[in-house]
Amino acid sequence: MAPSVRIAKRVLDVIGSTLGLTVAAPVMAGVALAVYLDDPGPVIYKQRRAGELQTDGADGQTPEFVEFEMYKFRTMIVDAEKHTGQVIAQANDPRVTRIGRFLRKTRLDELPQLWNVLKGDMSLVGPRPERPERQVNLAMAIPFFEERMRQVKPGITGLAQVMLTYSGKPSEGSEAASHEASLTNPFDLELGEASGSVEADDMRVKLLFDLPYVASLEKFSSWISLEAFVIVQTPLVMLRGLGRKSLGR
Repeated sequence: MAPSVRIAKRVLDVIGSTLGLTVAAPVMAGVALAVYLDDPGPVIYKQRRAGELQTDGADGQTPEFVEFEMYKFRTMIVDAEKHTGQVIAQANDPRVTRIGRFLRKTRLDELPQLWNVLKGDMSLVGPRPERPERQVNLAMAIPFFEERMRQVKPGITGLAQVMLTYSGKPSEGSEAASHEASLTNPFDLELGEASGSVEADDMRVKLLFDLPYVASLEKFSSWISLEAFVIVQTPLVMLRGLGRKSLGR
């Protein structure tokens, strides 16, 4: 990352998160009340996530990431993973509450992460953070997957988030969708869902958007134009979520 980009990005993060928390305070209060009334319990969900990649590990192979606590409005029933363990949320997941479906479609569940940005754990724009164990597993399974986080803080929003669906799949009719099969399984291997290949395929598609964003950080002019594009597109994605009848994201 270019030094000028690192400084400008942090300044933008501090100003943006401060303004965001101030402007969104009434909305966040309303969301918190709605979450509690829909399913009494904690309104904020705290989860351990893997952030910036700083080293390649003591063995020189296993990547090590800076871990932090990420905040979200709770969109699932209380103790959703108590009996299922860690399961990736899918469209029409029965564990998601009624208000949770709305929050996911509009991305309002991510608003508490403005506090993560202000603290310096995250950035306004960047690759989305994964759980530590999942991040390491994906980095070992997908070539160059760890590079999306090398000296880059995870973001509330990102290029993949404004270009893909909530689950990371290409939108129907998009250019990425037309090439999805060749991008995710170029050798036409017979891999069923039980193999875990579907989840990895979604992450491979996301990687196609995360890596160009990371590459843009090497030059101020390329970064600022892409950063502006993502920031402008994010509220448009949220508004489009209001018009959807199902959790298709």
